[in-house]
Amino acid sequence: MNFKQMTKTSRDNLGTIAMLVVAFAVVQALRAGGFVNSHMDGMLVPLCVYATMAVSLNLVVGILGELSLGHAGFMCVGAFSSAFFSKCFEQSMGTFPRFLIAILIGGLVAGVLGFLIGIPVLRLNGDYLAIVTLAFGEIIKNLVNVLYVGRDAAGLHISMRDQAALGLAEDGEMIINGPQGITGTPFNSTFTVGFVILLVSTIVVLNLVNSREGRAIMSIRDNRIAAGSLGIPVTRYKMFAFTLSAVIAGCAGALYAHNLSSLIATPARFGYNMSILFLVFVVLGGIGSTRGAIIAAIILTLLPEVLRFMADYRMLIYAVVLIVMMIVNWNPKSRAFIKAHSPKKWFGRGKEDR
Repeated sequence: MNFKQMTKTSRDNLGTIAMLVVAFAVVQALRAGGFVNSHMDGMLVPLCVYATMAVSLNLVVGILGELSLGHAGFMCVGAFSSAFFSKCFEQSMGTFPRFLIAILIGGLVAGVLGFLIGIPVLRLNGDYLAIVTLAFGEIIKNLVNVLYVGRDAAGLHISMRDQAALGLAEDGEMIINGPQGITGTPFNSTFTVGFVILLVSTIVVLNLVNSREGRAIMSIRDNRIAAGSLGIPVTRYKMFAFTLSAVIAGCAGALYAHNLSSLIATPARFGYNMSILFLVFVVLGGIGSTRGAIIAAIILTLLPEVLRFMADYRMLIYAVVLIVMMIVNWNPKSRAFIKAHSPKKWFGRGKEDR
């Protein structure tokens, strides 16, 4: 089957994957040529983290059709669980296998928590679901801030009071120190690893959307009552999408944790403002569009840094860009005009699409 014989959906998915691969190749070429300064090079891993979080949240908001404001909490769980594992096995395992297992643990722990939270939460809809997920995200962050974990020859010591309550021996080591978080996490995150996590997450979500399960999930989004009347197990598919989204967010959190020397559960990193930022990526990228969510995450993350030389005016330009993106993405005439005047290969337009 050649490119023209593929369905429009398949061509769009292939275009999204090709876009990521080309962007990765271009950035690597620029880095090899010395055209990327140290500041922008340090932004590459956060870009992958935020783009992966946009893909994760788009699965819930855009494809499932439920408003979740607690995804920063799943990212927090993935970050701390993976960093905890890396700290415990830093001396006893090789770098690559330990980092790989840490990413898997971050995704698994976040997925289990997402499943447990989804049991009561997904019985709600609309604003009620958003409020409860927001509350769970804040609860997770606050629980991490009162958690003290240490290790000595006797094993692990856990307390939710203070460091003195642990009863550590003199040679003991603090791993999680309450509001001070985890320090000394191995610095293993790289742009290549971040790209692989983003690419795998994107492929998984795109394949899900085009599968039988994905069509069932989108039917629930369009009309939950009608989907249930047709025999679709609404609760099971909602739980599946929510849990998978939490797994992806946990993997992004693991990548984020291994890019910091000190991991602290502050409101700026894992608070509700961060969840709102992820929601902005999804909305401005076009709700339900995985490609749009990735592009919006990259643009809105890079823009404040690129415009930093403009001091106070950079946020004004940032606001203007937000407005322009909203008009372009949500105005049917604007989208039709852009599509009509764009290269055929980018949008995969064949004769059957005209």
